[in-house]
Amino acid sequence: MSHPLRGSTAIVGASTAGLGACPGHTEMDIIVTAAHQALADAGLKITDVDGLFSCSTVYSLATLSIGEYLGIKPKFSDSNQIGGSSFVGHMLTAAMAIQNGLCETALIVYGSNQRSAAGKLVGLPEPDFYEAPYEPKQPPSSYAMVAARHMHEFGTTREQLAQVAVDARQWARMNPEAFMRDELSIEDVLNARMVSDPLTVRDCCLVTDGGGAIVMVSADRAKDFPHKPAYVLGVGMAHWHRNISAMPDYTVSAASESGPRAFDMAGLTPSDVDVLELYDAFTINTIMFLEDLGFCKKGEGGPFVADGHIGPGGSTPVNTNGGGLSCCHPGMYGMFTIVEAVRQLRGQCAERQIEGAEIALSHGNGGRFSSQVTALLGSEATL
Repeated sequence: MSHPLRGSTAIVGASTAGLGACPGHTEMDIIVTAAHQALADAGLKITDVDGLFSCSTVYSLATLSIGEYLGIKPKFSDSNQIGGSSFVGHMLTAAMAIQNGLCETALIVYGSNQRSAAGKLVGLPEPDFYEAPYEPKQPPSSYAMVAARHMHEFGTTREQLAQVAVDARQWARMNPEAFMRDELSIEDVLNARMVSDPLTVRDCCLVTDGGGAIVMVSADRAKDFPHKPAYVLGVGMAHWHRNISAMPDYTVSAASESGPRAFDMAGLTPSDVDVLELYDAFTINTIMFLEDLGFCKKGEGGPFVADGHIGPGGSTPVNTNGGGLSCCHPGMYGMFTIVEAVRQLRGQCAERQIEGAEIALSHGNGGRFSSQVTALLGSEATL
């Protein structure tokens, strides 16, 4: 028997806004633009929204601030903040709210002017009694520790990590929205400035401005909109720790639980997925998530990437927009994995389009390999 949430809701509007650099624009400016554009994409107006979902590093009461600014008086709102995976997680909450009649039209929105704000995420730092005395460069140092352990445990090489960045850049070169589109080689990655050994600056995500939004409605309504719906087939969540010092095993993330939960809800397996949009804050993320989500065995992510599977023409296309490594990364990236997945299912990706894409995976990561949320989206043919 299928899960009651499987295919009960769909994304009918999606947009990005202000990717790259938007000097002179506040975070709210970018949020508002993304919201209006996603609603226009769905043929809706602000007054149609009765469910509001967001989080922010600037606005501690995000949906209150955004709702007030946009004039939305929602029946249901959620500002759950679990880092960059929050927006993928909001899809699960929105699906539950819509199915249970708590709202009808859900807007999930995010925006940040991180690059224009001198590369800094505004917000009060949390106390960090255990790690701060060692003066790590966060978050890179946390991910570098995971990369180093993966290299020690499985023989993963810096060249294999670099291949992730090179493949992301190859996809970005086909995406007019991508912030970095110049050529990139493995040697370029290896010879770039070291940030936190073994990760160079090209192993690390960009710092950009940008925003994005999606609009969700019930499946019963989904066919009445301008574009092909992207049905929410399954969403799974998991988190085991906050700080990297509390991560149980540096070679296994909680995606090993969020993924199976999403696949179980959707009634699918990794072999059914046509395109993956993974939260690649660092090159090690892509390798870890390929393993933990079941696309290759644990420890085989490096060779899998090196064999050409994830780049253009590969068997397992990953981050077709260029990812956080080459397209954009405005503080939190999860929203953009959803938008690109929707665009692939609609067939809107031009040169980078995966032919015949029917099932797309969106995966969000928050904190320091902390919160993990996996979502599977599908075309009408997958219902």
